[in-house]
Amino acid sequence: MKTFDDELVSGSILRSVWKLAWPGVLLNLLNGVHGIIDHVLVGHFIGYEGNAAIGVAWQIYLVMVVFIASLFQGMNVLVARYAGRQDRQAISRVTYQTFLAGIILVVGIIMPLGLFTAPYLLTLLNQSPGVQVHALPYLRVLFAFGAPLFLMILLTYALQAAGDPKTPLKLGVLATFLNAIISTVLITGFGPAPKLGATGAALGTCLAPLVSVVIAITLIFKRKLLIDRPERLTLLPDLSVIRVVARIGIPTGLQAVLLNLGGVLLIRIIGMLEHSAAAQAAYTICYSQLFSIITWASFGLRASAATIIGQNIGAGKPERGKAGVHVAATVGAAWAVVLGLLFWSCPQALLSIFGASQEPVLGFGVTLLRYLAFSGVFLAVSLAITGGLQGAGDTMTPMYIALITQIGVLLGICQVFAWLNLLSAQVVWCAILISHVTRCLLTYRAFQQGKWARINVELVAARQD
Repeated sequence: MKTFDDELVSGSILRSVWKLAWPGVLLNLLNGVHGIIDHVLVGHFIGYEGNAAIGVAWQIYLVMVVFIASLFQGMNVLVARYAGRQDRQAISRVTYQTFLAGIILVVGIIMPLGLFTAPYLLTLLNQSPGVQVHALPYLRVLFAFGAPLFLMILLTYALQAAGDPKTPLKLGVLATFLNAIISTVLITGFGPAPKLGATGAALGTCLAPLVSVVIAITLIFKRKLLIDRPERLTLLPDLSVIRVVARIGIPTGLQAVLLNLGGVLLIRIIGMLEHSAAAQAAYTICYSQLFSIITWASFGLRASAATIIGQNIGAGKPERGKAGVHVAATVGAAWAVVLGLLFWSCPQALLSIFGASQEPVLGFGVTLLRYLAFSGVFLAVSLAITGGLQGAGDTMTPMYIALITQIGVLLGICQVFAWLNLLSAQVVWCAILISHVTRCLLTYRAFQQGKWARINVELVAARQD
């Protein structure tokens, strides 16, 4: 059985952050690769309406599942705290109960609700018929077969919080490889396979993680990982655990819902513009795919910041955890600067990879990438610091910041210009930048105030019956 890494709570802070960050960043970049592959193939074989369809459907799916996924953050906080104390039994208890509750909620709520509401949600977002014809089957496949993807994310977060980022990386490489193969075959109709277009992309996204989930569960039951198999296998969730997990995680879920709901409503606003399908395609390619090279890396750094501060609080070293968050934020900012220079200097070449080489989508995309060249720095810093707040158990503050920036600032600016009949794509792109700057400033201020250091997070004793 793997042993806990004492270097995460002692020695060089930079080394501790790096040990956690590089596998997580690489894993998230690999997770982004399959999305880029899907968009490249769909853009060339279907056109920009296919890109818009995938982007819209994925955004809707995130809103539907992200609240359930909030349980993950409560699990992460608890797992990191108990990993800092090297309490393997508590880690296993929390992980199993969250896993069990996640399966029940996904199969019992997300799947039937999503399948029923999918067409109404697409209509609500002002999607053109050309976009809807590809988006509806894509969205329904995600809801019907998305459980392996959901469980893969849960296991990845649990292992990372426990201080084992390399195992999720290996499993992620396998899932990405299978995803690329399945998507390529089914999107293009390679060989005897049917040409399914966007539906093939959805099937690749859902089915590829299944093998990795089975391998991870097998390793847990063989006691090969930091997470041990549970002492008692039961099909009924332990409410004493779920209550603590939910209390920590629900604000994070609300935060994620607000962020993704803002994204969905922003797509609806973009749908009000002239050449709306082209503008939505540019937003999907630039923000959901190219910008994801920054955001996926930042999500990896956010996870490492949450783990480093959680484990150090568990080990009684909160100041060391705080320093680790600052290191993660600095690394994220440096990465965003490098990518920002690329976005600014050669936007046409980047857009041509996705087949977006004609107007009006090219013009929309070039302008957006140049705004995102600056926006990425502020988002990278705010995500790393958000990880620090959440890892310390302060999940309420990031929720309020999301409400202010994503709903108040971003959508507020767009709505005011819409009322004045002055709404344009450039106004929307500028509003995105302003919201990211505001989010960074508010998050940094909240972290420096230090209220997170006084939050108490504990489980009640396990039941003995």
